Amino acid sequence: MATTSTLEAAADRLAALLTGAATGLSDARPNSLLELDGDLRLRPLGRADAPGDVWAVDGGQAMVADARCLQVIVTRSARVRFRAGVCDLEEEGDLQAVLLGGSEQRLAALAALAVDGIDPSSSVDVNLVRDRWEWDAVSRSVQQCEAGGMVLVDGDLQPDWRIPSSFLRDVLATARDREVVVAGVTKHSSLARGGAPLLGWLEREGETALGDRATWWTPVGRTRGDVGGVQVVAARLDPDARFAFRVDLPEWVDPDAALPALRALSDDAAFPGYPYPLSVVDGLAACPGWLRADIRNQLDELLERAGVPLDVRDRAFTDRHSLMERS
Repeated sequence: MATTSTLEAAADRLAALLTGAATGLSDARPNSLLELDGDLRLRPLGRADAPGDVWAVDGGQAMVADARCLQVIVTRSARVRFRAGVCDLEEEGDLQAVLLGGSEQRLAALAALAVDGIDPSSSVDVNLVRDRWEWDAVSRSVQQCEAGGMVLVDGDLQPDWRIPSSFLRDVLATARDREVVVAGVTKHSSLARGGAPLLGWLEREGETALGDRATWWTPVGRTRGDVGGVQVVAARLDPDARFAFRVDLPEWVDPDAALPALRALSDDAAFPGYPYPLSVVDGLAACPGWLRADIRNQLDELLERAGVPLDVRDRAFTDRHSLMERS
């Protein structure tokens, strides 16, 4: 338990951040490419008709076996499709199993990613693996989406920093050619104002300036460098929404046209303010405990067949820390 003095000091610093007057914008995410140059002036947000063709993409992951120096993970990228407001495709996505570890395993994992231009010295972790296949699903969705449609991505439009910028640029160029809007919606943003969460400050500003049931949006910034050109905005998408969200859009998309259409997808009673197709695909992409256990059993059977004794497996993958914990 924290001592009273250290907890009080932490609370004092936190209170100063949450209620302070500092206005500098920042992004706490490592390797962020954002130039935070938005004026933060709230604009009223209207509502338009929902796009006739909407795809949503999300990724999931699970740790199957962890020896710290070696890890077996699985990831998958799920997709759903809504046409004329009706879900007519639910695709869980194939599970991709990857062994992470030493140099030989790293090179094999890199080769399995099949991404041209990736640095061969790059480290490989679950974030890179998940993003690789999630963005593959985004690319396929853009190719299949009808003109005038929308592809929704769970998270921002900034793939893992190890994926070459040309990958995103090509996806967004195809979307523009096909007249498809790609929108990334981030549930829990790292954007900050004066060191405190930016979206919370904007939500309070919206209630004060526009009313507690107002829908609004404001520009926040844009990516820098050769990453396909992405603009970042914040938006409250439904009068009943408790929260606003970060929304990423390609630079060529007009927010005044795209956000009212996105708002039309964000009025579900269970998830007000969050695009319903993304809430559906989130459930498909999840890798729950029973799935992890099933994959672990399959892995044990394969290792048994390969002649790896049970005691060798136990010594490698048993969590000694958990064994020493007292209830």
